[in-house]
Amino acid sequence: MKSILSKTLLVAAGAALAVSVQAGSITVKGSDTLVILAQKWAETYMGQHADAKIQVTGGGTGTGFAALQSQTTDLCDASRKAKPAEIANCLKVFGARPTEYKVALDGLSVYVNAENPIKELSLDQLKDIFTGKVKNWKDIGGADAPITVYSRENSSGTYEFFKEHVLKGQDFAASAQTMPGTAAILQAVTKDKNGIGYGGAAYGNGAKHLLVKKDDSSPAIDPTEENVLNGSYPIWRHLYVYVNPALDKGEISAYLKWIRSDDGQKIVKDVGYYPLPKNLRSN
Repeated sequence: MKSILSKTLLVAAGAALAVSVQAGSITVKGSDTLVILAQKWAETYMGQHADAKIQVTGGGTGTGFAALQSQTTDLCDASRKAKPAEIANCLKVFGARPTEYKVALDGLSVYVNAENPIKELSLDQLKDIFTGKVKNWKDIGGADAPITVYSRENSSGTYEFFKEHVLKGQDFAASAQTMPGTAAILQAVTKDKNGIGYGGAAYGNGAKHLLVKKDDSSPAIDPTEENVLNGSYPIWRHLYVYVNPALDKGEISAYLKWIRSDDGQKIVKDVGYYPLPKNLRSN
């Protein structure tokens, strides 16, 4: 699996990472999962368009939607689909549903320490670990050692996606250590031989990702591009950008089209996520 450089990982550790110090004509806020990709998109686009100024901050998908609703950001980066309440708030504030753009694919990955002998787990095993039902690695074929669970804050779209699709709506274990961003989870797991966490495919540097099985009788699947595109990896997802349709014109429209173009999608792959299929790209 592709992974980003360690120094980039460290730079991205802040939950509200600002990646452009210029006051931007386009503001982007939201998903911590997307923030490194959004930074690279912005840097590349500004390098190609001298008059463009783009400011990107993270903070989580929920934070991005709150900013979109309060009209303090132009674009909301999201690692999950908009909730009905968020759409309703947009309708109330600016009289329209936010326009949704799929911008990349991700194999949401489960990470353990590189020294952990475990190589694969089923969705049920992951649910039992992250809800606190299984507390020792020996119960799933590992060493006799307590499991340390690392999770995201509840404003994170990745947190909500993982809770819905892996935990089946159950709560995370009370003992789970909440981290301010995906990079922080990875840093914790690389230092903790008993740790386990989750995050986007681009964040895997320094830790080991597990193969995931739908159930005990299914094959263990690696979150590769091929397995994400064909849907065989059990916890793949789209990554999104949302915009007030009234703002989807001029430079903002051009930027969104560029993100979904072949040039923008090449950066998706360079960062470590997976490009959109050709039928979902802009011409």
